[in-house]
Amino acid sequence: MRVLAIDSSGLTATVAVVEETQTIAEYTINYKKTHSQTLLPMIDAMAKMTELDLASVDAIAVAGGPGSFTGLRIGSATAKGLGLAWKKPLIHVPTLDGLAYQVYGCEDLICPIMDARRNQVYTGIYTFSRRAGTQEDSRKVAPVFQVLRMQMAVSVEELLRRLNVYRRPVVFVGDGVPVYEKALAEGLKVPYSFAPAYMNRQRAAVVGTLGIQYFKAGKYETAMEHQPEYLRMSQAERERLQREKSEKISIRNLEVRDAAAAAELEYQCFSDSWSENSIMETLANPHTLCLAAEKAGKLIGYALVYAVGDEAEIVRIAVEKEQRKQGYGSRLLEALEECCREKQIRRLLLDVRLGNQEARRFYEKAAFQEDGVRRGFYENPPEDAVLMSKEIGDCSRKNHETAILPSRKGREESIII
Repeated sequence: MRVLAIDSSGLTATVAVVEETQTIAEYTINYKKTHSQTLLPMIDAMAKMTELDLASVDAIAVAGGPGSFTGLRIGSATAKGLGLAWKKPLIHVPTLDGLAYQVYGCEDLICPIMDARRNQVYTGIYTFSRRAGTQEDSRKVAPVFQVLRMQMAVSVEELLRRLNVYRRPVVFVGDGVPVYEKALAEGLKVPYSFAPAYMNRQRAAVVGTLGIQYFKAGKYETAMEHQPEYLRMSQAERERLQREKSEKISIRNLEVRDAAAAAELEYQCFSDSWSENSIMETLANPHTLCLAAEKAGKLIGYALVYAVGDEAEIVRIAVEKEQRKQGYGSRLLEALEECCREKQIRRLLLDVRLGNQEARRFYEKAAFQEDGVRRGFYENPPEDAVLMSKEIGDCSRKNHETAILPSRKGREESIII
Protein backbone atom coordinates (compact mmCIF):
# COMPACT_ATOMS: atom_id res chain seq x y z
CA MET A 1 0.00 0.00 0.00
CA ARG A 2 1.27 3.48 -0.87
CA VAL A 3 0.09 6.64 0.92
CA LEU A 4 0.66 10.36 0.40
CA ALA A 5 0.91 12.02 3.83
CA ILE A 6 0.42 15.70 4.68
CA ASP A 7 0.88 17.57 7.96
CA SER A 8 0.53 21.35 8.19
CA SER A 9 -0.98 21.48 11.68
CA GLY A 10 1.86 23.54 13.16
CA LEU A 11 4.72 25.75 12.06
CA THR A 12 6.29 22.73 10.38
CA ALA A 13 5.09 21.84 6.88
CA THR A 14 5.82 18.24 5.95
CA VAL A 15 4.80 15.84 3.16
CA ALA A 16 5.81 12.25 2.44
CA VAL A 17 5.12 9.18 0.36
CA VAL A 18 5.13 6.06 2.49
CA GLU A 19 4.73 2.35 1.83
CA GLU A 20 4.21 -0.41 4.37
CA THR A 21 7.92 -1.20 4.65
CA GLN A 22 9.64 2.03 3.61
CA THR A 23 9.49 5.79 3.21
CA ILE A 24 9.95 6.67 -0.47
CA ALA A 25 10.30 10.42 0.09
CA GLU A 26 9.81 13.02 2.79
CA TYR A 27 10.05 16.80 2.52
CA THR A 28 9.93 18.86 5.73
CA ILE A 29 10.32 22.60 6.32
CA ASN A 30 10.23 24.23 9.72
CA TYR A 31 10.36 27.87 8.78
CA LYS A 32 8.13 30.94 8.94
CA LYS A 33 6.41 30.62 5.60
CA THR A 34 2.73 30.32 4.85
CA HIS A 35 1.74 26.73 4.20
CA SER A 36 -0.42 27.89 1.30
CA GLN A 37 2.83 28.96 -0.40
CA THR A 38 4.83 25.83 0.34
CA LEU A 39 2.62 22.75 0.59
CA LEU A 40 1.73 22.09 -3.07
CA PRO A 41 5.23 23.03 -4.36
CA MET A 42 6.71 20.60 -1.81
CA ILE A 43 4.42 17.79 -3.01
CA ASP A 44 5.26 18.58 -6.64
CA ALA A 45 9.03 18.69 -5.96
CA MET A 46 8.89 15.40 -4.08
CA ALA A 47 7.04 13.73 -6.97
CA LYS A 48 9.54 15.02 -9.53
CA MET A 49 12.56 13.90 -7.52
CA THR A 50 11.17 10.36 -7.21
CA GLU A 51 9.61 10.25 -10.70
CA LEU A 52 6.39 9.24 -9.02
CA ASP A 53 2.86 9.59 -10.40
CA LEU A 54 1.10 10.71 -7.21
CA ALA A 55 -2.27 9.75 -8.66
CA SER A 56 -1.12 6.14 -8.21
CA VAL A 57 -1.22 6.36 -4.39
CA ASP A 58 -3.88 4.29 -2.65
CA ALA A 59 -4.91 6.91 -0.09
CA ILE A 60 -4.04 10.31 1.36
CA ALA A 61 -3.24 10.58 5.07
CA VAL A 62 -3.64 14.02 6.61
CA ALA A 63 -2.95 15.31 10.12
CA GLY A 64 -6.48 16.33 10.98
CA GLY A 65 -5.90 18.41 14.08
CA PRO A 66 -5.76 19.95 16.51
CA GLY A 67 -3.26 22.66 15.72
CA SER A 68 -3.05 25.97 13.90
CA PHE A 69 -6.50 26.82 12.56
CA THR A 70 -5.06 28.24 9.34
CA GLY A 71 -2.58 25.40 8.93
CA LEU A 72 -5.25 22.76 9.44
CA ARG A 73 -7.56 24.37 6.90
CA ILE A 74 -4.77 24.52 4.32
CA GLY A 75 -3.75 20.90 4.90
CA SER A 76 -7.32 19.63 4.86
CA ALA A 77 -8.21 21.65 1.75
CA THR A 78 -5.13 20.31 -0.04
CA ALA A 79 -5.91 16.71 0.92
CA LYS A 80 -9.60 17.08 0.01
CA GLY A 81 -8.77 18.64 -3.36
CA LEU A 82 -6.31 15.90 -4.27
CA GLY A 83 -8.65 13.21 -2.96
CA LEU A 84 -11.52 14.49 -5.09
CA ALA A 85 -9.33 14.87 -8.17
CA TRP A 86 -7.75 11.41 -7.82
CA LYS A 87 -10.86 9.73 -6.34
CA LYS A 88 -8.82 8.53 -3.34
CA PRO A 89 -9.93 7.97 0.26
CA LEU A 90 -8.61 10.17 3.06
CA ILE A 91 -7.18 8.91 6.34
CA HIS A 92 -7.71 11.32 9.23
CA VAL A 93 -4.72 10.95 11.58
CA PRO A 94 -5.05 12.95 14.81
CA THR A 95 -2.11 15.35 15.00
CA LEU A 96 -1.09 14.33 18.51
CA ASP A 97 -1.26 10.62 17.66
CA GLY A 98 1.26 11.30 14.91
CA LEU A 99 3.57 13.22 17.24
CA ALA A 100 3.48 10.50 19.89
CA TYR A 101 4.02 7.66 17.40
CA GLN A 102 7.46 9.07 16.59
CA VAL A 103 8.75 7.80 19.95
CA TYR A 104 8.16 4.25 18.71
CA GLY A 105 8.46 1.46 21.27
CA CYS A 106 8.80 3.77 24.29
CA GLU A 107 7.14 2.22 27.35
CA ASP A 108 7.26 5.47 29.34
CA LEU A 109 4.40 7.94 29.00
CA ILE A 110 4.62 9.93 25.77
CA CYS A 111 3.10 13.39 26.03
CA PRO A 112 2.96 15.57 22.91
CA ILE A 113 2.15 19.19 23.66
CA MET A 114 1.30 21.93 21.17
CA ASP A 115 0.96 25.53 22.26
CA ALA A 116 -2.74 26.44 22.09
CA ARG A 117 -2.20 29.93 23.56
CA ARG A 118 -4.23 31.37 26.45
CA ASN A 119 -2.14 29.19 28.83
CA GLN A 120 -3.54 26.04 27.24
CA VAL A 121 -2.01 23.16 25.33
CA TYR A 122 -3.28 20.59 22.88
CA THR A 123 -2.14 17.32 24.34
CA GLY A 124 -2.77 13.62 24.91
CA ILE A 125 -1.11 10.78 26.82
CA TYR A 126 0.27 7.73 25.02
CA THR A 127 2.59 4.78 25.49
CA PHE A 128 3.69 1.54 23.84
CA SER A 129 3.21 -1.89 25.37
CA ARG A 130 4.90 -5.12 24.34
CA ARG A 131 3.01 -7.87 22.55
CA ALA A 132 4.23 -11.44 22.99
CA GLY A 133 6.21 -13.00 20.16
CA THR A 134 4.77 -15.45 17.66
CA GLN A 135 4.91 -19.21 17.99
CA GLU A 136 7.37 -19.30 15.10
CA ASP A 137 9.73 -16.87 16.81
CA SER A 138 9.16 -16.00 20.47
CA ARG A 139 11.92 -13.40 20.29
CA LYS A 140 9.97 -11.25 17.80
CA VAL A 141 7.81 -8.72 19.63
CA ALA A 142 5.66 -5.92 18.24
CA PRO A 143 5.15 -2.75 20.30
CA VAL A 144 1.46 -1.84 20.58
CA PHE A 145 0.54 1.86 20.38
CA GLN A 146 -1.82 2.78 23.23
CA VAL A 147 -3.87 5.96 23.64
CA LEU A 148 -4.22 6.49 27.40
CA ARG A 149 -5.85 9.93 27.09
CA MET A 150 -7.31 11.09 23.78
CA GLN A 151 -6.19 14.44 22.47
CA MET A 152 -7.65 17.38 24.35
CA ALA A 153 -7.25 21.11 25.02
CA VAL A 154 -6.42 21.72 28.69
CA SER A 155 -4.47 24.14 30.87
CA VAL A 156 -0.85 23.33 31.66
CA GLU A 157 -1.80 22.95 35.33
CA GLU A 158 -4.45 20.35 34.48
CA LEU A 159 -1.97 18.41 32.32
CA LEU A 160 0.59 18.35 35.13
CA ARG A 161 -2.02 17.06 37.55
CA ARG A 162 -2.95 14.22 35.21
CA LEU A 163 0.66 13.23 34.52
CA ASN A 164 1.57 13.18 38.21
CA VAL A 165 -1.28 10.76 38.89
CA TYR A 166 0.31 8.11 36.63
CA ARG A 167 3.60 8.12 38.63
CA ARG A 168 5.54 7.10 35.52
CA PRO A 169 8.39 8.77 33.59
CA VAL A 170 7.26 11.08 30.79
CA VAL A 171 8.77 11.93 27.40
CA PHE A 172 7.62 15.26 25.91
CA VAL A 173 7.47 16.17 22.20
CA GLY A 174 5.99 19.08 20.30
CA ASP A 175 6.32 22.83 19.83
CA GLY A 176 4.83 23.45 23.28
CA VAL A 177 7.97 22.15 25.00
CA PRO A 178 10.08 25.34 24.73
CA VAL A 179 7.05 27.47 25.64
CA TYR A 180 6.17 25.57 28.83
CA GLU A 181 9.51 24.00 29.76
CA LYS A 182 9.77 26.05 32.96
CA ALA A 183 6.21 25.21 34.04
CA LEU A 184 6.87 21.52 33.41
CA ALA A 185 10.05 21.58 35.48
CA GLU A 186 8.26 23.28 38.38
CA GLY A 187 5.08 21.21 38.36
CA LEU A 188 6.16 17.65 37.56
CA LYS A 189 6.68 15.18 40.39
CA VAL A 190 7.78 12.35 38.10
CA PRO A 191 10.94 11.82 36.01
CA TYR A 192 10.73 13.45 32.58
CA SER A 193 12.75 14.04 29.42
CA PHE A 194 12.44 15.82 26.08
CA ALA A 195 12.60 14.02 22.74
CA PRO A 196 15.64 14.87 20.56
CA ALA A 197 15.42 17.25 17.61
CA TYR A 198 14.78 14.62 14.93
CA MET A 199 11.52 13.53 16.58
CA ASN A 200 10.17 16.56 18.41
CA ARG A 201 8.14 18.11 15.57
CA GLN A 202 5.58 16.83 13.08
CA ARG A 203 6.79 14.38 10.41
CA ALA A 204 4.62 13.34 7.48
CA ALA A 205 6.35 9.93 7.23
CA VAL A 206 4.98 9.10 10.68
CA VAL A 207 1.50 10.33 9.70
CA GLY A 208 1.65 8.09 6.64
CA THR A 209 2.87 5.05 8.60
CA LEU A 210 0.16 5.43 11.22
CA GLY A 211 -2.33 6.17 8.45
CA ILE A 212 -1.67 2.78 6.84
CA GLN A 213 -2.50 1.09 10.16
CA TYR A 214 -5.71 3.12 10.50
CA PHE A 215 -6.67 2.32 6.90
CA LYS A 216 -6.30 -1.42 7.51
CA ALA A 217 -8.50 -1.02 10.59
CA GLY A 218 -11.20 0.59 8.44
CA LYS A 219 -10.58 4.12 9.71
CA TYR A 220 -10.81 6.16 6.52
CA GLU A 221 -13.31 8.46 4.83
CA THR A 222 -14.15 10.09 1.54
CA ALA A 223 -12.67 13.44 0.60
CA MET A 224 -16.12 15.01 0.93
CA GLU A 225 -16.55 13.66 4.47
CA HIS A 226 -13.24 14.90 5.85
CA GLN A 227 -13.28 17.77 8.36
CA PRO A 228 -10.44 19.02 10.57
CA GLU A 229 -10.73 18.55 14.33
CA TYR A 230 -10.08 21.87 16.05
CA LEU A 231 -10.96 20.86 19.65
CA ARG A 232 -11.90 24.44 20.43
CA MET A 233 -13.11 27.57 18.65
CA SER A 234 -10.70 29.93 16.94
CA GLN A 235 -10.09 33.39 18.37
CA ALA A 236 -12.25 34.93 15.65
CA GLU A 237 -15.09 32.51 16.44
CA ARG A 238 -14.80 33.21 20.18
CA GLU A 239 -14.94 36.96 19.55
CA ARG A 240 -17.97 36.55 17.27
CA LEU A 241 -19.75 34.44 19.90
CA GLN A 242 -18.99 37.03 22.56
CA ARG A 243 -20.37 39.79 20.35
CA GLU A 244 -23.52 37.78 19.73
CA LYS A 245 -24.00 37.14 23.43
CA SER A 246 -23.65 40.85 24.18
CA GLU A 247 -26.19 41.79 21.49
CA LYS A 248 -29.59 42.70 22.90
CA ILE A 249 -32.71 40.89 21.78
CA SER A 250 -35.69 42.91 20.60
CA ILE A 251 -39.30 41.75 20.41
CA ARG A 252 -41.47 43.28 17.67
CA ASN A 253 -44.37 42.37 15.43
CA LEU A 254 -43.64 39.67 12.88
CA GLU A 255 -43.88 41.22 9.42
CA VAL A 256 -44.24 40.02 5.83
CA ARG A 257 -40.50 40.61 5.29
CA ASP A 258 -39.83 37.99 8.01
CA ALA A 259 -41.86 35.24 6.32
CA ALA A 260 -38.93 33.60 4.52
CA ALA A 261 -36.74 33.56 7.66
CA ALA A 262 -39.65 32.22 9.74
CA ALA A 263 -40.25 29.47 7.18
CA GLU A 264 -36.57 28.49 7.45
CA LEU A 265 -36.90 28.26 11.23
CA GLU A 266 -40.06 26.20 10.73
CA TYR A 267 -38.08 23.73 8.61
CA GLN A 268 -35.38 23.48 11.28
CA CYS A 269 -37.77 23.06 14.20
CA PHE A 270 -40.86 21.17 13.07
CA SER A 271 -41.55 17.98 11.14
CA ASP A 272 -44.79 19.54 9.82
CA SER A 273 -43.15 22.85 8.92
CA TRP A 274 -45.28 25.67 7.56
CA SER A 275 -44.41 27.16 4.20
CA GLU A 276 -43.63 30.80 3.58
CA ASN A 277 -47.11 31.20 2.03
CA SER A 278 -48.75 29.68 5.13
CA ILE A 279 -46.93 32.15 7.36
CA MET A 280 -47.94 35.08 5.13
CA GLU A 281 -51.57 33.92 5.26
CA THR A 282 -51.34 33.81 9.05
CA LEU A 283 -49.91 37.34 9.11
CA ALA A 284 -52.81 38.53 6.97
CA ASN A 285 -55.41 37.02 9.30
CA PRO A 286 -56.93 39.80 11.48
CA HIS A 287 -57.43 37.35 14.36
CA THR A 288 -53.74 36.55 14.91
CA LEU A 289 -50.97 37.89 17.11
CA CYS A 290 -47.55 37.37 15.51
CA LEU A 291 -44.35 38.32 17.32
CA ALA A 292 -40.69 38.19 16.24
CA ALA A 293 -37.55 37.89 18.38
CA GLU A 294 -34.68 39.65 16.63
CA LYS A 295 -30.99 39.73 17.52
CA ALA A 296 -28.26 41.55 15.59
CA GLY A 297 -30.73 42.05 12.75
CA LYS A 298 -31.53 38.33 12.50
CA LEU A 299 -34.80 36.55 13.24
CA ILE A 300 -34.06 34.03 16.01
CA GLY A 301 -37.58 33.22 17.20
CA TYR A 302 -41.27 33.87 16.73
CA ALA A 303 -44.73 33.24 18.17
CA LEU A 304 -47.96 32.76 16.22
CA VAL A 305 -51.23 33.02 18.16
CA TYR A 306 -54.89 32.79 17.14
CA ALA A 307 -57.25 34.98 19.17
CA VAL A 308 -60.99 34.38 19.53
CA GLY A 309 -62.95 36.59 21.90
CA ASP A 310 -61.07 36.87 25.19
CA GLU A 311 -59.00 33.71 24.60
CA ALA A 312 -55.90 33.09 22.48
CA GLU A 313 -54.22 29.81 21.47
CA ILE A 314 -50.47 29.55 20.89
CA VAL A 315 -50.15 27.59 17.65
CA ARG A 316 -46.44 28.15 17.03
CA ILE A 317 -43.62 29.31 19.26
CA ALA A 318 -39.99 28.53 18.52
CA VAL A 319 -36.43 29.73 19.09
CA GLU A 320 -33.46 28.99 16.83
CA LYS A 321 -31.52 25.95 18.08
CA GLU A 322 -28.24 27.83 18.60
CA GLN A 323 -30.01 30.52 20.66
CA ARG A 324 -31.89 28.29 23.10
CA LYS A 325 -31.32 28.11 26.86
CA GLN A 326 -30.69 31.88 27.00
CA GLY A 327 -34.11 33.07 28.13
CA TYR A 328 -35.34 34.18 24.71
CA GLY A 329 -38.39 31.91 24.85
CA SER A 330 -39.37 33.53 28.14
CA ARG A 331 -38.94 37.00 26.62
CA LEU A 332 -41.25 36.04 23.74
CA LEU A 333 -43.84 34.71 26.16
CA GLU A 334 -43.69 37.83 28.33
CA ALA A 335 -44.16 40.08 25.30
CA LEU A 336 -47.03 37.90 24.13
CA GLU A 337 -48.80 38.24 27.47
CA GLU A 338 -48.39 42.01 27.34
CA CYS A 339 -50.00 42.06 23.87
CA CYS A 340 -52.87 39.97 25.23
CA ARG A 341 -53.47 42.44 28.05
CA GLU A 342 -53.60 45.32 25.57
CA LYS A 343 -56.20 43.46 23.49
CA GLN A 344 -58.29 42.45 26.53
CA ILE A 345 -57.41 38.78 26.07
CA ARG A 346 -57.77 37.10 29.44
CA ARG A 347 -56.62 33.55 28.78
CA LEU A 348 -53.77 31.85 26.86
CA LEU A 349 -54.12 28.23 25.71
CA LEU A 350 -51.66 25.71 24.28
CA ASP A 351 -51.00 21.98 23.93
CA VAL A 352 -47.74 20.06 24.37
CA ARG A 353 -46.69 16.44 23.98
CA LEU A 354 -47.08 14.36 27.12
CA GLY A 355 -43.46 13.23 26.93
CA ASN A 356 -41.98 16.70 26.32
CA GLN A 357 -40.95 17.26 29.91
CA GLU A 358 -38.67 20.19 29.07
CA ALA A 359 -41.48 22.19 27.44
CA ARG A 360 -43.91 21.32 30.23
CA ARG A 361 -41.45 22.56 32.84
CA PHE A 362 -40.93 25.74 30.81
CA TYR A 363 -44.64 26.54 30.82
CA GLU A 364 -45.15 25.52 34.43
CA LYS A 365 -42.38 27.97 35.34
CA ALA A 366 -44.30 30.64 33.38
CA ALA A 367 -47.40 29.90 35.56
CA PHE A 368 -49.29 27.83 33.00
CA GLN A 369 -51.45 25.11 34.52
CA GLU A 370 -52.38 21.71 33.13
CA ASP A 371 -56.06 21.42 32.23
CA GLY A 372 -56.24 17.91 30.94
CA VAL A 373 -55.01 15.24 28.56
CA ARG A 374 -56.28 14.69 25.03
CA ARG A 375 -55.74 11.09 23.95
CA GLY A 376 -54.00 10.40 20.62
CA PHE A 377 -53.78 14.10 19.78
CA TYR A 378 -50.42 13.92 17.99
CA GLU A 379 -49.10 11.83 15.13
CA ASN A 380 -45.58 11.01 13.90
CA PRO A 381 -45.18 9.54 16.48
CA PRO A 382 -48.60 9.06 18.11
CA GLU A 383 -48.78 10.60 21.58
CA ASP A 384 -51.22 12.19 23.99
CA ALA A 385 -51.35 15.97 24.43
CA VAL A 386 -51.29 17.88 27.69
CA LEU A 387 -53.58 20.91 27.48
CA MET A 388 -52.34 23.96 29.38
CA SER A 389 -53.62 27.47 30.00
CA LYS A 390 -52.88 30.66 31.86
CA GLU A 391 -55.04 33.54 33.00
CA ILE A 392 -53.75 36.96 31.92
CA GLY A 393 -53.95 40.01 34.15
CA ASP A 394 -55.40 40.11 37.65
CA CYS A 395 -57.62 37.05 37.21
CA SER A 396 -56.36 33.92 38.89
CA ARG A 397 -57.47 30.38 38.18
CA LYS A 398 -58.49 28.04 40.97
CA ASN A 399 -59.47 24.43 41.47
CA HIS A 400 -58.00 23.08 38.24
CA GLU A 401 -58.63 19.40 37.65
CA THR A 402 -57.07 17.07 35.10
CA ALA A 403 -59.59 15.67 32.63
CA ILE A 404 -59.47 13.10 29.87
CA LEU A 405 -60.67 14.78 26.69
CA PRO A 406 -61.76 13.20 23.38
CA SER A 407 -59.03 12.32 20.89
CA ARG A 408 -58.31 14.24 17.68
CA LYS A 409 -55.76 13.18 15.04
CA GLY A 410 -53.39 14.93 12.68
CA ARG A 411 -51.49 17.43 14.79
CA GLU A 412 -47.76 17.93 15.39
CA GLU A 413 -46.25 19.58 18.44
CA SER A 414 -45.94 23.32 17.97
CA ILE A 415 -43.67 24.23 20.88
CA ILE A 416 -39.91 24.42 20.36
CA ILE A 417 -38.13 26.51 23.00
